Amino acid sequence: MNSPHPPPVPVVLDVDTGVDDALALLLAATHPALDLKAVTCAAGNVSLAQVVDNTLGVLAIAGRADVPVGAGAEGPLVGRPRDASHIHGANGLGDITLPAHGRAPVAVHAVELLRQTLEESSEPLTIIALAPLTNIALLLRMYPSSREKIARIVFMGGAIGTGNITAVAEFNVWADPEAAAVVLDSGVPTLMYGLEPFYAATCDQDAIDALVASSQPAAHLAAALLGYLTAGRGEEGRVPGGHAPLGDAGTVCAVIDPTILTVVDAPVDVALAPGRTRGQTIVDLRRSPVGTAGTPASVGVVAAVDVARCRDLFVGTLS
Repeated sequence: MNSPHPPPVPVVLDVDTGVDDALALLLAATHPALDLKAVTCAAGNVSLAQVVDNTLGVLAIAGRADVPVGAGAEGPLVGRPRDASHIHGANGLGDITLPAHGRAPVAVHAVELLRQTLEESSEPLTIIALAPLTNIALLLRMYPSSREKIARIVFMGGAIGTGNITAVAEFNVWADPEAAAVVLDSGVPTLMYGLEPFYAATCDQDAIDALVASSQPAAHLAAALLGYLTAGRGEEGRVPGGHAPLGDAGTVCAVIDPTILTVVDAPVDVALAPGRTRGQTIVDLRRSPVGTAGTPASVGVVAAVDVARCRDLFVGTLS
């Protein structure tokens, strides 16, 4: 007799919906292993207003107009917002126009939506953070008791080695390094899905063709988004020709099936000083002692991902 499937993992997504956030939303909204409770938005890849509109449109295509969406931070805790429209297109979705969705975000700020969703849940929730970590840092500072209802934070951000927005910094952490420092120092169990797995997990043309052949609208949107990404915008040669990085969608795959990951525990700190290293995640792989004064907390750091299984999970779900 086969054992029953485990109950779905309750999750909240925090997004700055550009191309790969859209792929992540499509996967999280449709995979039976996840129970998507809410989506919160922050400025990042594009402006907050565009992020909210993109998010509502993607959820509509996924058939999930039931999921509440909250508008949150319009910029980082410190400094001014800087977007990545040069990578994601003027509208954040590779200039793909979505059908009108006819929805509006909820009336409360994203941080309040996060607090309410956590409070109303009968069990701790996993936060999948795919944007600059501003909303999550605000939640942890405004409502410190909310930590008790967070099972863990899985965030796409940082890098063990080379950055993408600068030589050493990844965009999400660079866009709000103070917020990243708050999250990493919060004591909440945290998994860092950085640039190493971000660029490793890709879809080739066969995978895109499988999505095109599907009868599902979500699969067709995913194929169009991946087609845009095959041009290799901003990947600095880290993605093979003809392949598209799953990016943020790989972070969702990591929550659905953690066995596809190779994870190391390491102290992670964030460089906050002005200059060329600002926003760098300093991952100490020397296995230094953790817990002494001034030592960053140890977090799980994804060092590698099973590319074929990640791709099959994504394409199989949507097609």
